[in-house]
Amino acid sequence: MILLSDYTFQTVALGSCLLGVISGVLGSFAVLRKQSLIGDGVSHAALPGVVMAFLLTGSKHTEILLFGALMSGLMATFFMISIVKHSRIKFDSALALVMSVFFGFGLVLLTYVQKQPNANQAGLNRFIYGQASTLMQRDVILMGVCCVILLFVVLLFWKELKLFSFDPAFFNILGFPTGKMNLLLSSLIVLAIIIGLQTVGVILMSAMLIAPAVAARQWVNHLWTMVTLAATFGAISGVGGTLISSLSPGLPTGPVIVILISAIAVFSLLFAPEQGIVYAVFRHRKNNIKLKTEKKGGIS
Repeated sequence: MILLSDYTFQTVALGSCLLGVISGVLGSFAVLRKQSLIGDGVSHAALPGVVMAFLLTGSKHTEILLFGALMSGLMATFFMISIVKHSRIKFDSALALVMSVFFGFGLVLLTYVQKQPNANQAGLNRFIYGQASTLMQRDVILMGVCCVILLFVVLLFWKELKLFSFDPAFFNILGFPTGKMNLLLSSLIVLAIIIGLQTVGVILMSAMLIAPAVAARQWVNHLWTMVTLAATFGAISGVGGTLISSLSPGLPTGPVIVILISAIAVFSLLFAPEQGIVYAVFRHRKNNIKLKTEKKGGIS
């Protein structure tokens, strides 16, 4: 009870909850569009933007570093979309190419900065592994503002996003701009990824984006309920992971959050009704038994 009233715990838990909600909402569209790996690519591609922002400004303010990450993430997304559009290279190959180049460049810049005599560069590597415990009130406010903007845009273009996710060909036949909608959705996902870098880092952010949506998809068949359930799973993992790490000193908050949401996803894959693996095996055996019984009845 004392822990729940602790200011630091409240700040980190609220920030993690906001990250879980927006990751669940936008991750649902990434999963439905079969672009689950975009989170991995963009999060890794954000690293050089963080370091470049520090090199150009000399500031470690979260807003400045995340703005640099946003610019780098958007640039990487633009490159991926352009490569797929203007060449024969498939999306997964383009993503792997862009991700490796950007992340490698980011590591080179980070190594260069850390070898400088200026002690101000300490702490930049928190964006690689995440450090949720460093979240401050202004960071949470920034996350809250971004979440409100993202949710507003999703609600504003809900019908278009729904049609684009399930049937892009029909979306194009109706005269809607497929390229612009793809760019809009990709930009929303990039922003959602960027605001989570400080919490779970570039390495684990892809799991935070995809796992809530994968878990929710096993339980429901409608987009609205899937998005709502994914946001709920994300929020639960954010608050639950923060609580577990607070009760167990030494456990990093970001990885614990990812482990928790991954456990929810695995449980859903195994035990969800209708679509769970266990249910599918049970139904298969039941059908085999029924078939054998009918064959015996026919023979007799």
